[in-house]
Amino acid sequence: MADRPNPPLSYEASATTTHPHVGSSLLPEVVACLKNSRYLHLATSDGLTPHVSLMSYTYLSSTPFDAYPVIIMTTNPSSKKTLNLSANPRVSLLVHDWVSHRPPTRAPNGRDGSPPPAATRSSLANLLLNLNTSALSSISTTITGSARFLEVGSEEEKWCKTQHLENNTFVAAPGEEIPFGQLRRGSGVAETPMIDDDSRVVIVQVREGRIADWKGGVRDWQLVREAPQINGV
Repeated sequence: MADRPNPPLSYEASATTTHPHVGSSLLPEVVACLKNSRYLHLATSDGLTPHVSLMSYTYLSSTPFDAYPVIIMTTNPSSKKTLNLSANPRVSLLVHDWVSHRPPTRAPNGRDGSPPPAATRSSLANLLLNLNTSALSSISTTITGSARFLEVGSEEEKWCKTQHLENNTFVAAPGEEIPFGQLRRGSGVAETPMIDDDSRVVIVQVREGRIADWKGGVRDWQLVREAPQINGV
């Protein structure tokens, strides 16, 4: 798709499988997106009404309990998403790591919306706009699959909780700001996150999904692990 100064307001036709990629490993851009993003959007449904939650997560290429890449999340047992997952484990996850700042538009000054037409760009926004777009991530990926609650008190749950805590505890070098964290008052250390004892750990295997890029392109992908061979056959 040819470069254009502004992104399209609709994507290419994609009601069926589009530009499929099937492989034994995840596409590099999908891995980069999963490693660099801070949050994901978790879509659940009770069978009638969809529900979207912003979630902290941990991506692992494999675990001692699962050969497939997985996403680890935790949820309050009394939350809407937990109730939805108990009734319907099918989920969609949206992940992206776009660095974006919405610039001013050409709309008339009387128009309401975001941003105001006369909004001025910050120095950071100008810097980002002047960067070569190839240096910035420019895709989002949707992952589809089934969520699984880990058994309370199991070794897998304990292991995944530990990994999730470590992945969401942020530190910084002296003089640097700690990203996405709250500083302890009077210190340069981020608050250590907590997982409540009654929180449920949720796992989603990363096996299939779809990439959408900023130019309006769509590409489906699927991860297929090779079956183990018996006697070399």
